[in-house]
Amino acid sequence: MAKPSATPTDTNPPHPRSRLVKAALRIFAEKGFEGATTRDICELAGANISAIRYYFGDKAGLYRAAFTEPMCDAPCHTHIEAYANLALPEALHLLFREFLDPLKKGEEVRLVMKLHFREMIEPTGAWQQEIDAEIKPQHEALVSLLEQHLGLKGVDSDAHRLAFAIIGMAVQYYVGHEVVSAICPELLDTPQAIETLSERLAGYAAAMIEGEAKRRLLDSGHEGH
Repeated sequence: MAKPSATPTDTNPPHPRSRLVKAALRIFAEKGFEGATTRDICELAGANISAIRYYFGDKAGLYRAAFTEPMCDAPCHTHIEAYANLALPEALHLLFREFLDPLKKGEEVRLVMKLHFREMIEPTGAWQQEIDAEIKPQHEALVSLLEQHLGLKGVDSDAHRLAFAIIGMAVQYYVGHEVVSAICPELLDTPQAIETLSERLAGYAAAMIEGEAKRRLLDSGHEGH
């Protein structure tokens, strides 16, 4: 991100912590954890190096913030309970809307994906923390929704396969962001386009779930003969 600059008309200039996270995201994405220096990050953020200790504890704490915070304003597990009280179409729409909402941040999302790819090559442990804190709870919430809708007596491998397939449709727009933008940019170029995308993916997911329900019914019929 370009270094934030305050003007006389700024009524709410970016908070120093926010500036540090944005600067760290760019530097870590470009140089990795080992290659990035706190001096470079502070210069880009226009912050004193002591601010890192104050807000994040150390460089590793700042890295964790840059790795996770730009993607969401609140942990996904804070919303999981809401799914259980909704009908399937509404629950799926909520799931995709929340999952895809960070795409509205434009360049910031591209930097996040670059950092995530770098983390896979140069692991620091941040991915495992993300899996435990965010990805696994979200997956479990979706599997629970499938268990309820399909009338299962317990979660089986096919329920997990379907859950991964459903969320995989949305993951594609992150992992393949550059490809999608090159082939069909109108799918992601406005907030309304992303809202429409969440609605469509919710519809596709509902059809997938309906198809799985029919498959299970057919299989149970064959077993009865």
